[in-house]
Amino acid sequence: MSDTFRAILIIRDEAKNQSVAVTEISEADLMEGDVTVAVDATTVNYKDGLAITGKAPVVRRFPMIPGVDFAGTVLSSSHPDWKEGDRVILNGWGVGETHFGAYAAKARVKGDWLVPLPEGMSAATAMAIGTAGYTAMLSVMALERHGLTPDRGPMIVTGAAGGVGSVAVALLSKLGYHVIASTGRPAESGYLHDLGAAEIIAREELSGPAKPLNKERWAGGIDAVGSHTLANVLSMTSYGGAIAACGLAQGMNLPGSVAPFILRGVSLLGIDSVMAPKELRLEAWQRLATDLDHAKLEKLTTWIGFDDIIQAAHDIVDGKIRGRVVVAM
Repeated sequence: MSDTFRAILIIRDEAKNQSVAVTEISEADLMEGDVTVAVDATTVNYKDGLAITGKAPVVRRFPMIPGVDFAGTVLSSSHPDWKEGDRVILNGWGVGETHFGAYAAKARVKGDWLVPLPEGMSAATAMAIGTAGYTAMLSVMALERHGLTPDRGPMIVTGAAGGVGSVAVALLSKLGYHVIASTGRPAESGYLHDLGAAEIIAREELSGPAKPLNKERWAGGIDAVGSHTLANVLSMTSYGGAIAACGLAQGMNLPGSVAPFILRGVSLLGIDSVMAPKELRLEAWQRLATDLDHAKLEKLTTWIGFDDIIQAAHDIVDGKIRGRVVVAM
């Protein structure tokens, strides 16, 4: 039996031209770490799409195996928390950016980066949730810490047909919130209603330049888009509300005003999933095991094989993928 296995490798030449290909590597080629994991399932997130297409400087070390999260089984470990056979999840920590990532049969990582797969959850389900769903849960938790409850009013979710947005809609609706879903894909209205959205609004309502203050429309929300969209969302947030910002699909800039903050007491809650402390990760994954309707999760999930990852990365950046993508390894 060969001791090599397939991996997707991103390389860059002296002229900084990026290329991506499937190659064969061995365990000896993996980077440092105290836990080696067999990757049972992974996923294609928007960040993975940016890494593979090179449309944003996600990868900061070359060559690089992309893939920012995985679920798998421990093959060997010198870390005190993990032993052979343990089932684990990894999200973030620079994996797929500065440390070899999930798009290979095996990964070697630091044990401190891992969390246990929740009891009763399969690797495939964990990756149907993935970094996108875990980020959505971190956003919900931040809004709850701010004191937002369903009786405060509607919640807006932008980029609602994407990975983060789809899970956010499903989570918020199950928790009892009136969810307003913003999407640029009107054909997905039925899909979003099935996930629990009470209202659908067109992306164009939020994507242009924002007024300093606009009519109050929601108590809070989750924004995965940034730029003008986030500025508009903030300008329409009611007094004392909050928006959890976790994405930049429209852009990294925030061309807005301080008016929502100083005249309405609105809060902007930054959500970082990459370096989030372990206690938050553990809470998020336990909440995802109980607070997410897994029947809805199946509806928002598409399955692909390893050979389809590169095309899926292009498709997700081009806005051709809704919901979540699971890669069966």
